[in-house]
Amino acid sequence: MIRKPDILCRKLGLVFNQPQLFVTALTHRSAGANNNERLEFLGDAILGFVIAQKLYDAFPASDEGTLSRLRASLVNETSLAELARKHELGDYLYLGSGELKSGGFRRDSILSDALEGIIGALFKDQGIAACQEWIGHLFAEKLQALSADNWQKDPKTQLQELMQAKKMDLPDYTLIDMSGLPHEQTFKVKCSVPLIAECCVGIGVS
Repeated sequence: MIRKPDILCRKLGLVFNQPQLFVTALTHRSAGANNNERLEFLGDAILGFVIAQKLYDAFPASDEGTLSRLRASLVNETSLAELARKHELGDYLYLGSGELKSGGFRRDSILSDALEGIIGALFKDQGIAACQEWIGHLFAEKLQALSADNWQKDPKTQLQELMQAKKMDLPDYTLIDMSGLPHEQTFKVKCSVPLIAECCVGIGVS
């Protein structure tokens, strides 16, 4: 049984002037035409902007590449789904019968989309200032745990520099598989290092 959305609203510390926006944010496309896809589109852009702004202020000495990696560590499907589970969003989602039976309320993509939908709904209801305040509260622990030193270089660059320092040939990368929608593709890549018999396989969104 779906819990009442106003209970979730209070748990999240939100008060909507237009409660229907919040309900729409929790409605998956499988439940009907009036769903959260447009709000999710809007919320995704707002979240990226707000997090970028906070990182810009928090890490004045970091370059663009480091800031981009910091943002990517916060604004991604896994991170958003984790926050959604923390607030039990899955218990409040409106899903079609098929999606409900297949456990859609536990799926990372659906949870993260709903969270971004809420951000989009908040923007439409109260504007950017309310979004900045709420996102800051929502991501407070994750932001405090960040260290720019850990994100100066991505793993691929670190490995390449290590190989160069040891005067070894550079790693060879082979794309094994690619899946997902055009805007949220997942890649499976094999990394082979010369002179080392074993190879590694990684799966990620970039």
